[in-house]
Amino acid sequence: MCGIIGYIGDKQVVPVILDGLRRLEYRGYDSAGIAVVDRGELKIRRSAGKLRDLEESLGSSPIAGTFGLGHTRWATHGRPTEENAHPHRDCKGRIVVVHNGIIENYMQLKESLAAKGHRFVTETDTEIIAHLIEEHHSGSLEDAVHKSLGMLKGVYAMAVLNATEPGKLVAARRGPPLIVAFGDHEFFIASDITAVLHHTRDVVSLDDDEMAVVTAAGVTFVDAAGRKVEKKPQRVTWDPIMAEKGGYKHFMLKEIHEQPRAIRDTLSGRLSLEAGRVYLDEIALSAAELKAVRKINLLACGTSWHAALVGKFLIERLARVPVEVDTASEFRYRDPIVDAGMLTVVISQSGETADTLAAQREARARGSKSLAICNVASSMMTRQADGVILTHAGPEIGVASTKAFTAQLTALHLLAVHLGRVRGVLDEQGGRAHLEALTRIPAQIEGLLALDPVIEEIAKHFFRVKDFLFLGRGVNYPIALEGALKLKEISYIHAEGYPAGEMKHGPIALIDENLPVVTLAAKDHVYEKMLGNIEEVKAREGIVIAVAAEGCDEVSRKADHLIRVPAAGDLVTPILMVVPLQLLAYHIALRRGCDVDQPRNLAKSVTVE
Repeated sequence: MCGIIGYIGDKQVVPVILDGLRRLEYRGYDSAGIAVVDRGELKIRRSAGKLRDLEESLGSSPIAGTFGLGHTRWATHGRPTEENAHPHRDCKGRIVVVHNGIIENYMQLKESLAAKGHRFVTETDTEIIAHLIEEHHSGSLEDAVHKSLGMLKGVYAMAVLNATEPGKLVAARRGPPLIVAFGDHEFFIASDITAVLHHTRDVVSLDDDEMAVVTAAGVTFVDAAGRKVEKKPQRVTWDPIMAEKGGYKHFMLKEIHEQPRAIRDTLSGRLSLEAGRVYLDEIALSAAELKAVRKINLLACGTSWHAALVGKFLIERLARVPVEVDTASEFRYRDPIVDAGMLTVVISQSGETADTLAAQREARARGSKSLAICNVASSMMTRQADGVILTHAGPEIGVASTKAFTAQLTALHLLAVHLGRVRGVLDEQGGRAHLEALTRIPAQIEGLLALDPVIEEIAKHFFRVKDFLFLGRGVNYPIALEGALKLKEISYIHAEGYPAGEMKHGPIALIDENLPVVTLAAKDHVYEKMLGNIEEVKAREGIVIAVAAEGCDEVSRKADHLIRVPAAGDLVTPILMVVPLQLLAYHIALRRGCDVDQPRNLAKSVTVE
């Protein structure tokens, strides 16, 4: 959510900041602004709406300088207006703040500051930070920021400058992500690595309650007590070109097509087909510790939660360990039963999802070891986990997750096989069979992507409908949920995913000649049951769009529209089943004229509760 970019160096700051904000657009925003200091004079431009509106403002009234801050805002406190857009200033118009997060005690602070004569001009919680720093300022910006942080309740990632202290930026974090990047005689502050990849790959991620003081001479890090902290930059291996569209119309379409590569990279170096084994050295848990695990908790939100639901099937089948899947946003509010005999696995693309981080901390506080499945190596989630399985999907820009999801399914499959072998449940032959099926998936997806014109044609029939129903059974039931979510996210069509066996307990009342029903049919032990569900839909004149595995010939005779996926082992079928659903959602959204990469009201990383 929201985007922060700050720069100090020898380049003109405005083009650098605008480029960074452009690369952060995918996070979701409703207004944008920039603040630049030029020869001691502070200049600010802000606008409601898209970044192009800010660029028009700068075109008609240019500004210049060599250090400054930029921000894209997603409204929490206050409407999405130019007045409420960041950056925000103090009374004297010298101190400037950009901020992601929520200040929970801002009303109390606002009343206290107003009583001291401070004047407020916006509806935001962020503005009080600028006034609080002004109240504490007596010559040193970093000292004033440090004192102010101790008075704030809530979560924040912020960057601050003072026009009277040229060439200095101060950054602080508690909750939402914030990085400092090291270039060639230049430094950056950003809320996301993608904002700076075209300049440098050397970054430091701030931990909670840390502050960075950035000048042209270097960077100093301090903790909550004001003590200096030594932090060395990490090298990010993502290629900047991976964050470009590469000839595709949208990032989402590009990322759908990148799934074979993302899965291959996630598998790379981690398995031996000959031995039927998986090597996950980075999980940092011994075989003895894994054997002692009595139960596994999978915690995630959104699309990652759907991956967790598939993970439950994988782990229970291959490792015979009881698995509980929790929505991370609810986990810590129900007084969960967690102890040292449990392993908590958190799943997130960004590794900065606020609810999942809070659930991870709750589980660790109750004695559980923590394992993170994540796409960002330097994220908070990976840093506070006992072990990590990195998905190597590369940067995912589209808000609706695609390649990160299938990479998560791949990582969960590797974990399940690893647990099965370590615990002696899965023998060499069984491990080999599952891994061989997994290694065939990238090529099978490449074949599936060739069906794009078929799926586009189906979309032409249904882009005007108001409702969809998605049905799946067994391990493919979570894929029905994911298909419905993708359609909701980017086309704004109401869609529900259901376990097909539950259709008679409610959704069957919705079925008529106007309702498209997407059915997921794999040649597995519940295939005959799925056929029965399709018959029930047809008996009520529902429209069946079937995604069916090769060999499911009966389905082709019953379906109004058919999408074939390759035959595969039942546990890897979900990875194949989801690809046509991603493409269907994409083409329907495109025909409806929706903003595919930046759907309304959504943000890529939900970094506040």
